[in-house]
Amino acid sequence: MPNDRSAPADTSRTPTAPDAVAPAVPVVPGAPAPDAVTPAPVHPPGVAAVPEGVAPAVPDAPTPAAPRGYRAVFAVAEFRAVFAAHLFSLLGVVVSELALTVLVYDLTGSPLLSALTFALGLLPYLIGGTLFAGVADRYPARRVLVVCDLLCAACVAVMLVPATPVAGLLALRCLVAAIAPVFTGTRMAALTDILGEGDLYVLGRSLLRIVSQSAMLIGFGAGGVLLTVLSPRGAITVTAVTFLASAALLRFGTRARPARSGDGGGTLLKESLAGARLILGDRRVRALMLLFWVPPMFVVAPEALAAPYADAIGVPSAALGLLLCSMAVGHIGAELFVGSALSPRNRSRIVLPVAAVGLLPLVVYAIRPGLPLAVAALALAGAGAAYVIGLDQWFVDAVPEELRGRAMTLLTAGLMTVQGLGMALAGLAAEFFPVHQVVAGSGILGTICTLLLVAEVRATAPGRMSDTEGRDRADRHVTSG
Repeated sequence: MPNDRSAPADTSRTPTAPDAVAPAVPVVPGAPAPDAVTPAPVHPPGVAAVPEGVAPAVPDAPTPAAPRGYRAVFAVAEFRAVFAAHLFSLLGVVVSELALTVLVYDLTGSPLLSALTFALGLLPYLIGGTLFAGVADRYPARRVLVVCDLLCAACVAVMLVPATPVAGLLALRCLVAAIAPVFTGTRMAALTDILGEGDLYVLGRSLLRIVSQSAMLIGFGAGGVLLTVLSPRGAITVTAVTFLASAALLRFGTRARPARSGDGGGTLLKESLAGARLILGDRRVRALMLLFWVPPMFVVAPEALAAPYADAIGVPSAALGLLLCSMAVGHIGAELFVGSALSPRNRSRIVLPVAAVGLLPLVVYAIRPGLPLAVAALALAGAGAAYVIGLDQWFVDAVPEELRGRAMTLLTAGLMTVQGLGMALAGLAAEFFPVHQVVAGSGILGTICTLLLVAEVRATAPGRMSDTEGRDRADRHVTSG
């Protein structure tokens, strides 16, 4: 490994000759005899002299290879705190969703209100992510994250009060969901401070996504187990504890950093909406954001219709779990492979090709496949989400730093909203067409829309935009602060 330390510029490069003789010292009569003169040390040719009293330099020991890939991300102490906090809060949210659904059903006996509890976890994302996005840039990130966790813990604590009516439970659910995009967007932007804007950030985002996918598999199972030994409110108590644990990890495990943009003098609402206009007004950023949103909007169709499809092909109820988890398993496997086996350059190369074909496995539903083929198609569709790893890098490169928190918050809010919209549209279409045709149609229509976006992303790639577009974009970045 190259050494970053070099020899001093004035080090002598002239060795002492091996046969050099010290000059004679004259002897003065009557004076004491001089001490013996020590001859100058002899050095082999090409070796610099070492001053007397200084130990000779010892060659540096070989430096251990620095960790790479996901190991390098975990080597960052602050990221470990963020990762643990994410794991705690995410598992708590999943458990609370299940427990709250059961609690509302126990109190009302209404399947509609029970299902609405799940829906309310998605719908407020758009409101919170649009109206409060300015929080992510206006205040220090650590403060925003801790306050969001504490607010969520307080909402969950009120849910535990037996006197809280059903309407109050649903309102609190909405409030927690409205806080979520602000928290997530702020954390995504803070990762660029913790991990930088390069490969470590991309792999850190990948790890958090893998945890999110895994939590869907583990969290619902853990929630089911908890509900066998605890009441619904007892299970919800676990959520309050996880939010408090997340707040503590973020408060004491991450460094305080200043706000990105500070108080611009306007109201928070005005600042949030102005940021959204600047972000969506940038052609390149808008194209990248839509590429994050559009494929997930269509890929949720088979998950939304898993129960009616299982009934249509006559498989037992236990098979429903396979249909629901296959896509997550495919996503986790592909993301781990792309993140650990491919270089940043190759991850960038596969973004557009993988995005273009990622929804095609759903077309298999046109032949009304049985369970094994349907599970394989869903796993492949989940693997298609691996394009997002490279897209993360493109997005952070395209967004100016002073808008990064608002951009990440808007990205999160839009992603959750379009998935909820996709589920609703798939359910509506299934009222008029067979389920397998709806899923296949989602794959075809989603592929067409994605191909149009791929063309737009190519057209806005750095170096391909016209000079006028480039100047306009630079002007927007200057005025955004």
